[in-house]
Amino acid sequence: MTTELPFKFFDCDNHYYEAIDAFTRHIEPEYKKRAIQWAQLDGKQRLIVGGRVNRFIPNPTFDPVGKPGALDDYFRGRNPRGAELNSLFGELEPISAAYRDRDARLELMDQQGMQGCILLPTLGVGMEQALLPDLDATAATFRAFNRWMHEDWGFAYQERIFAAPYITLCQPDNAVRELEWALERDARFIVMVPGPITTAVGMRAPADPMFDDFWRLVNDSGITVCYHSGETYYSKFMPAWGEADYMMSFQALLGFRSLFSGDPLQDTFANHLHKGLFLRFPNLRMACIESGSAWVFHLFEKLTKSYGQIPQLYQEDPRETFKRHVWVSPFYEDELASLLRLLGEKRIIMGSDYPHVEGLADPASYIKDLQNFDYTPQQCRTVMRDNGIELSVRRPV
Repeated sequence: MTTELPFKFFDCDNHYYEAIDAFTRHIEPEYKKRAIQWAQLDGKQRLIVGGRVNRFIPNPTFDPVGKPGALDDYFRGRNPRGAELNSLFGELEPISAAYRDRDARLELMDQQGMQGCILLPTLGVGMEQALLPDLDATAATFRAFNRWMHEDWGFAYQERIFAAPYITLCQPDNAVRELEWALERDARFIVMVPGPITTAVGMRAPADPMFDDFWRLVNDSGITVCYHSGETYYSKFMPAWGEADYMMSFQALLGFRSLFSGDPLQDTFANHLHKGLFLRFPNLRMACIESGSAWVFHLFEKLTKSYGQIPQLYQEDPRETFKRHVWVSPFYEDELASLLRLLGEKRIIMGSDYPHVEGLADPASYIKDLQNFDYTPQQCRTVMRDNGIELSVRRPV
């Protein structure tokens, strides 16, 4: 049953399930064996990424696939009997046309009461680290991926479906060319994963001046950058704790990883502020998606102390800089009242994570969590509609 709203909402965290040939349809021939391939292993289709079997997603064909919202209770912390994950998934179902076809998706959006959405990768956010350190193959893979995405989804389809091309900064010149290509095709959002960047000259922070040509183009074009959770450089730390490598299993999302304090998104924004990225490029807009909001409170605690100790490092209070440039999509199970007090309703965006198992089966029901934390009707509309629509319109210099 769909929750009835007094307005059409804008979902800042919707997903497709990639077509089988999403990474291979447009791959340049010389990179076929170095990029992403399919193989039959033990009777199942598996991805070979950078020459290794990849288990970022247990069933990368997505057919069958878990039902939307199947793990809702689990992610709300409601599993008192400690049921095994496989049993919580429930019965799988054949993949829906709406997960791979844009016109079928529009029909579904109409049924859900959804005005528009940012459409984001499922597999795509888990592939960059697995391809590295082969920089050429990494760049080629996402060139191919973005051309598939534009072909199947478009970047601003009927001004309602805003698929976000994936940008890797591993080769700065390539990132500029790829963004230019996307802008020419009316992209409104781009998606990246947080954390330090592997480059030909070693690891670099994304705010390093070597990426300034890219950030200048983002700034001047007025496109919105989406930082989305996925496999990051921090994933390499997990085996040091005796845990599964994140890129090898969805299971690594559970258990110790939920307690692990290393947060690449928090550190990415701390570094952006420390290195003055937003002062160099004052028109940047960034949205943080599917990473929750707990990290924002931790970051603000550190910024408060840093600004008190070394104010000469900043031209202004870095918390105010953050609030001018960054929009946050909290998990629906987060403490939403405290986030409202910290950021205000104009910097909070809703995201259902539909149709993922850890998301909401009924995206419009997000409003119930806002109401539980006493958001007013106007604040609900701002979070669930107005802010997302604002970000979908380019704000060029």
